[in-house]
Formats: sequence, C-alpha cells, structure tokens
Amino acid sequence: MGTKINWFGLAGGITTVAVVIISIFVPWWQLIVGNNLVITSASPVNTSFNFVGNHFSIPLILALNIASFVSLTAGGIAMLIYSVKPDKPYSKRLLEFSYKKPLYSVLLFVVGLFLIAFLVKSLFSFDVPLIGATISTLPSDITSGLVIRVLMLAEFQWPFYLATIATGLCIAARFYQNKLVSTEPI
Repeated sequence: MGTKINWFGLAGGITTVAVVIISIFVPWWQLIVGNNLVITSASPVNTSFNFVGNHFSIPLILALNIASFVSLTAGGIAMLIYSVKPDKPYSKRLLEFSYKKPLYSVLLFVVGLFLIAFLVKSLFSFDVPLIGATISTLPSDITSGLVIRVLMLAEFQWPFYLATIATGLCIAARFYQNKLVSTEPI
C-alpha cells in the first residue's frame, strides 16, 4: 500500500507559505491618493504608509502584521507536515489548526478594509474606495474652507488572489481528509 498524501493540503501549505513570503514585498491592496501624495500598501503581514515620500508605520498595525506573519507561517508549515503524514495520530490536530489560518487572514483583512472605509466616511465625510477610482472632496473643516478634490485609486493586488486560492486549497484539504480516512482498511 502506498503512502497517503493529502494533495490539497500539500498545495495549500506551499501556497500559504508562498503567500507569506510574497506578501512581505507585494501588498494585497493598495490605495494611491493624488499623484502619489499618499500611498497605502497593505497586507496582513506588511502594511506601509507613504506621505509625500516619507515612509512611516503605525505600531499597532505593525504588531498585528507580526502576529499575522507568525500565524500564517505556522499554519502553512503545520499544513505541510499534516499533508505528508495525514494518517498519523497527531495529523487531525495539525489540520484543524492550519486549515483556517488563510481563511481568517483573508476575511479579517477584507473586513478591516471595509471597517476603515466606513470609519473614514463617518468621521471625515469622504469616501475611500476599496476597488476602483473616485474623486473625493475633502471636508472644508479639515482644509480651512478650501475646496480640495483628490483622485483616489484603490485595487487588490495579485497576492490577495493567491491568498484566496490558498484559502480554497486549505479548505479542500479539510474535506479531502474525510475521504482519506474513509478509504483506510478496517
């Protein structure tokens, strides 16, 4: 009898680890305000802000990025270990730990973007697009009565879609585990 491998889990683990590495350098989502006046590049593992050429980070977001980095990396590695040894006694715990990590990252990232856009709209009365371009008028109380309109361009980058694929593969690994277990001889 051949060695069992959860191929969905193997692909999901490799893709998850790849997403973590790629996301350090390429954001999942980017917002450009004006002619590169403000650039926000965001992913669960690396978020950066650029205001008129000056880079800065926010300590709370940096801490969340580090936690997400550790969580996604651990999930990807656990999925890889599980995938090549799906019939070991500890494998089910590895699978239960790992298959949700990409899903939580994608969901929390998207919910976070919606929440930030909602808060900006509520507090500052201007729209921040999540996808596409818009021209926003800054509130007059912020601009000392001047009417200032800025072009905002937002888009999801390809690592976001790769993370979505990793999510699907990891969920498929969870369902495929039932098939692996049901084909074991009694």
